[in-house]
Amino acid sequence: MCGMTAAHSHAGRSHTGRLLVATPVLTDPNFARSVVLLLDHDVEGALGVVLNRPTPVEVGSVLDGWGRLVGRPAVVFQGGPVALDSALGLAVAPGEPGTGEPLGWRRVHGAIGLVDLEAPPEVLAGELGALRIFAGYAGWSPGQLEAELESGAWYLVDCEPGDISSPEPERLWRAVLRRQRGPLALFATYPDDPTLN
Repeated sequence: MCGMTAAHSHAGRSHTGRLLVATPVLTDPNFARSVVLLLDHDVEGALGVVLNRPTPVEVGSVLDGWGRLVGRPAVVFQGGPVALDSALGLAVAPGEPGTGEPLGWRRVHGAIGLVDLEAPPEVLAGELGALRIFAGYAGWSPGQLEAELESGAWYLVDCEPGDISSPEPERLWRAVLRRQRGPLALFATYPDDPTLN
């Protein structure tokens, strides 16, 4: 069992569509103060994108036609440390699951879905809201995410559609924590550098 205990509270449940919010103990520079949307989570592992790491690169300068469809800031976001040369699009599509999805868009969870960046942008122009482009992603091998959750590296919370398109991504970590109930909301006030307290 590779040192894993059978009593994992997170084992066996898919957390696809939920957010991982880095706890103050997570100091890895790729993930410190990050908010990660889980796009896929099953026995094979997990895959997600960091929602609050904008880069200075304008979307229009790297993906023809997509720049005018993305929200503000209209930049590429660093989705994680894996496959930084690949692009991934996320967007919100209005409508209920099962009511016919826009061509070139695949539902991940709720109103949030993946955009086929090979599709002509004009096909999706009127169908999607809150489009955001990510370079790279975050990945976990089988059992790795569960171990990180058990060790207290992440808070696991529900996602809201507006999280993927926050106009102030640098404030997303605090905003997501602030809306939680109970003691978790208090972590939103945690100082950036606890040694300065």
